[in-house]
Amino acid sequence: MKTSATRPDALYLALDQGGHASRALVFDCLGNLVASDFQPIATRHPHPDRVEHDPEDLIASLRHSIANVMHYLGKRARDVAAAGLATQRSSLVCWDKNSGAALSPVISWQDRRAHDWLEVFAPHRDKIHRITGLFPSAHHGVSKLRWCLDHLPGVRAAHHNGALACGPLASFILFHLLEERPLLADPANAARTLLWNLQIRDWDDELLSLFGVPRAALPRCVASRHPFGHLRVEGRAIPLTLASGDQSAALFAFGEPDADTAYVNVGTGAFVQRIALQRPSHPRLLNSVVFAEKERAVYVLEGTVNGAASALDWAARELELEDAASRLPRWLDEAQAPSLFLNGVSGLGSPFWLPGFTSRFIGKGEPWEKMAAVAESIVFLLYTNLIELQATRAPLRRIVASGGLSALDGLCQRLADLSGLPVHRPAECEATARGTAFLLAGQPQTWPEPAQTMNFTPTGNHTLAERFQLWRASMPAHKP
Repeated sequence: MKTSATRPDALYLALDQGGHASRALVFDCLGNLVASDFQPIATRHPHPDRVEHDPEDLIASLRHSIANVMHYLGKRARDVAAAGLATQRSSLVCWDKNSGAALSPVISWQDRRAHDWLEVFAPHRDKIHRITGLFPSAHHGVSKLRWCLDHLPGVRAAHHNGALACGPLASFILFHLLEERPLLADPANAARTLLWNLQIRDWDDELLSLFGVPRAALPRCVASRHPFGHLRVEGRAIPLTLASGDQSAALFAFGEPDADTAYVNVGTGAFVQRIALQRPSHPRLLNSVVFAEKERAVYVLEGTVNGAASALDWAARELELEDAASRLPRWLDEAQAPSLFLNGVSGLGSPFWLPGFTSRFIGKGEPWEKMAAVAESIVFLLYTNLIELQATRAPLRRIVASGGLSALDGLCQRLADLSGLPVHRPAECEATARGTAFLLAGQPQTWPEPAQTMNFTPTGNHTLAERFQLWRASMPAHKP
């Protein structure tokens, strides 16, 4: 239910832990950003299919960001009424539930180290999709968890001694930041493990048995809004009452989402979501829960692009381009007919579902033109998912774009041209944190639409449409 903020001076602390940084942002009850802090985190690539973060550094980055933003608030810090957390959904950690010591790295959602192990379960694909809304993919948590149980002696020893805790990154963060050291998992993050049942909203015994995962090591499943515990900041105990996933929270950045809108969030990966009033089903897209309480759940159909900012980072290294991020807007303006890029960075997501797809360029071009082609491939993959989103439901009316890469005008204009839909980009692109604050504030009806929005109107870009057709013909077939 929508409610009004209990106090007109109340502030809400949103913690956004993403693939490139940890952020602490404070919003007032009218959705205005009051203060923010940004702490970058390091990413390790010890092997081409491995992506990790240091668990202690990640927790330290959040602590620093919280302390800094509270310092920026000064006397207004006492007005912070509640805190919420949104994280990378499919990232996973193992730790000792007694000492709190991490027993594994933070294994990123992008990590695909155990995809060979997961192939054994291909015959169970339909059952897994029916129970979880997901497909067997190494991007989800269970293969990472099994890898830890099978390869890390410390994890095996803790399991043997009854001291093992493992699960979504959000659960690890809650355990370390909150005074109560809870072992809890919210729906949006638990759902990304391939172990969570969409219907009963709890761990599924059949899947636990299938994958050989001990229930005793997993956090207890609770609602999205829950008394998780308290942050101790400068002598104050701030209740943390909401936990969610980054893409799940982003959906609520500007209030309750609309069923005729596609919400595109473009960061390390890119995601496109469409609200479903009832639990949805689609043969090639993910059926996800983004918010769940005892008597209410919000579902989406979701398409995933694994390589967005991560693909641009990869290309900049491969092409040996300096200052690529700052120069990319101009390259997108100047690239009239760049080469095509078949983007399998971190594996192909929906609707292809190919973990081992090899990225490659088609055609010649200068390095800067190839960089533009990588950005264009993100648009092509998003559009492919938009086609799927509209295949079985009413037509979409518009696209709302958010996330760091949505700041690229050339990307948004191409998405509008290709889809034939207007693209609206709010001036405030911190969608995950803003959505977290909206849910924290009780989903108030007074939460405003953005006052300043950049609008991209579709144009007849026939050259882009032709390039998309060439690109699509070079890509593999969809999964049946």
